[in-house]
Amino acid sequence: MATIELAGISLDLWEGGTGRPLLFLHGAGGFRADHPFLGLLGEHRRITAPSHPGFGASSLPDWIDRPEDIAHVYLNLLDRLGPEPIDLIACSLGGWIGAELTSMVPEKFGKLIFVAPVGVKLGSRDTLDIPDIFALPAATIEKLLYHQPERFRADPSKLTDQELTIMLRNRETTALLTWEPYMHNPKLRHRLRRVTNPALFLRGEHDGLIAADYMDGYAKLLPNARTMTLPDAGHVPQVEQPEAFVKAAIAFLNGEA
Repeated sequence: MATIELAGISLDLWEGGTGRPLLFLHGAGGFRADHPFLGLLGEHRRITAPSHPGFGASSLPDWIDRPEDIAHVYLNLLDRLGPEPIDLIACSLGGWIGAELTSMVPEKFGKLIFVAPVGVKLGSRDTLDIPDIFALPAATIEKLLYHQPERFRADPSKLTDQELTIMLRNRETTALLTWEPYMHNPKLRHRLRRVTNPALFLRGEHDGLIAADYMDGYAKLLPNARTMTLPDAGHVPQVEQPEAFVKAAIAFLNGEA
């Protein structure tokens, strides 16, 4: 993990793997280089993965309070990565950032994979499209996130002070970015028609946060998008089913499926 200065922000940036370039945008849990799917994905692609402002050790200036602001920061990252279009995998909160970013500069991207993304409002005003993660007990959140939560339950007693600090900081930043209006930008759905890139919307079959109808509706906002569901996985299929996830992702990116 390296630290770069970007748009006046100190940003953690991980790079690894070989092959054509790929931008990876993590979800609300933050970025972890030890997730097995990254090694598998790195066998096919050269990955650039920033820790969003306010996540990990990346700094958070006071002018950033919405995912759209982070997308503007990443315009500078795209300039740094070069003029050629880059493929994208963007997960959950990172999917929202990725949707904002691709709506700004679709020509900077090749193919797009959105994994259980949030960011648009599809239901009625008086209902939530996404369960309120700030009002639910931790045990309930676990069940919404994972098909097999016991496999991925963190033991705070085994975490270092630094790891605990990062975990709490990630949660605090997620609340800042997603609270009002909750989990969406009212303008984003009207901007996505510009994104004509081939796009895949992917979710785990047992995702308790992103319903199948929500993902289908989200995908229909893009002119050239389709959907896919991975079995035996929840909200983070890249973590629960890394082999199946990477197989599906690479097949789409390579035009094989």
